[in-house]
Amino acid sequence: MAVNFRGRSLLALLDLSGDDIRYLLDVSHLLKAERTAFQINQRFRGKTLAMLFEKRSTRTRCAFETAFGEEGGHPVFLSSSDIQLGVKESIEDTARVLGRMFDAIMFRGFDHKTVETLAEFSGVPVYNGLTDMFHPTQVLADLMTMEENFGHLAGLNFVYAGDGRNNMANSLMVGCATMGVNCTILAPETLYPESELVDTASQIAYDSGSTLTITSSLEEAIPGADVIYTDVWVSMGEEEKAKERVTLLKPYRVNRELMEMTDNPGAIFMHCLPAVKGNEVTEDVIEGSSSVVWDEAENRKHTIKALMVASIL
Repeated sequence: MAVNFRGRSLLALLDLSGDDIRYLLDVSHLLKAERTAFQINQRFRGKTLAMLFEKRSTRTRCAFETAFGEEGGHPVFLSSSDIQLGVKESIEDTARVLGRMFDAIMFRGFDHKTVETLAEFSGVPVYNGLTDMFHPTQVLADLMTMEENFGHLAGLNFVYAGDGRNNMANSLMVGCATMGVNCTILAPETLYPESELVDTASQIAYDSGSTLTITSSLEEAIPGADVIYTDVWVSMGEEEKAKERVTLLKPYRVNRELMEMTDNPGAIFMHCLPAVKGNEVTEDVIEGSSSVVWDEAENRKHTIKALMVASIL
């Protein structure tokens, strides 16, 4: 099916169909091949990107900035201390101003409503570089990395171990379900994802022929897994809960024993980074032969570039 992505925003993977994601992944593979072959294009020459950051970032900032700059565009970094976003000026008014000056906007911050408002009032494509609810651009890179390693997505067995109600678990559930990946969220019951989102993702999984499982049992989740994925135990803004989270999530640490429980020598380890080695993952796993986290990090750039090429040009 032909997909026309021009002018569209990406706020959450719930906004995308399987055909949409398939199209973006196909463009991502193409752009990565161009980059590997040292092909230089200037697709964004004369275009500008506003990059709004409330939260610090390594991969998201570098991926957007290098992807846009490599294509000849001009990305402009704007932190909370640089502009009046929601302080002396409403988010709606900031959106209207930026939409008159930029070809696209990316936002990385706290409240998901902020990125929704930017998209509603700016009149240009808006990209969610992370909110407390969703992290869609990361999951596009995750799906690309899985496809590079296995040659397909549908039918893979994916396990996310850790905080089941954070933005990564939310986005991975939806992304996997949409693309036919069997997804298991392995978490303590007090950190299960919200039931409403689970119901939505379960219906998406049913439609794609995959499954979504929420469990606290390693014995139920791990055997047969193709992918083991984890994230930091303490999200930005929740630092006061660090001691409690370490105690609660210690049984879900990804170590060599957990990887061996898959009984799958081809299983890979993934992490959206940054990682706290010794907490959610041991150093021997993240630095070991099953780890693909550095490919995953690089693929942030290729998938983000594909998203912008598809929506701006």
